[in-house]
Amino acid sequence: VQLQASGGGLVQAGGSLRLSCAASGRTSSNYVMGWFRQAPGKERAFVAAIRWSGGYTYYSDSVKGRFTISGENAKKTVFLQMNSLKPEDTAVYYCVAQSGVILSSVSRRDAYHNWGQGTQVTVSS
Repeated sequence: VQLQASGGGLVQAGGSLRLSCAASGRTSSNYVMGWFRQAPGKERAFVAAIRWSGGYTYYSDSVKGRFTISGENAKKTVFLQMNSLKPEDTAVYYCVAQSGVILSSVSRRDAYHNWGQGTQVTVSS
């Protein structure tokens, strides 16, 4: 599975950005797609994910209520709508995809073997 992320950029605090990630190759309805982010000097952290089967969504506490993940299964594309952005949201955002991710592992980096190239999001204060 190849993942192509886009939509990063520079925005002022309080603004919005929308990230997109398109998957190509062999996927299935059992897939979970989502986003992690890595800020300078910090570990890569879970942001949000969506399970194609059932449309269940998952969020980290730090983005809940501000970010919304959605997807178009037929197009194998996932979106991350980021509102009310804060300087602490500045990071490289990575798209992920994996089949067979159990609920307790959705936020674990090691649950995902397919990673996109990353897209930079910078929020200025």
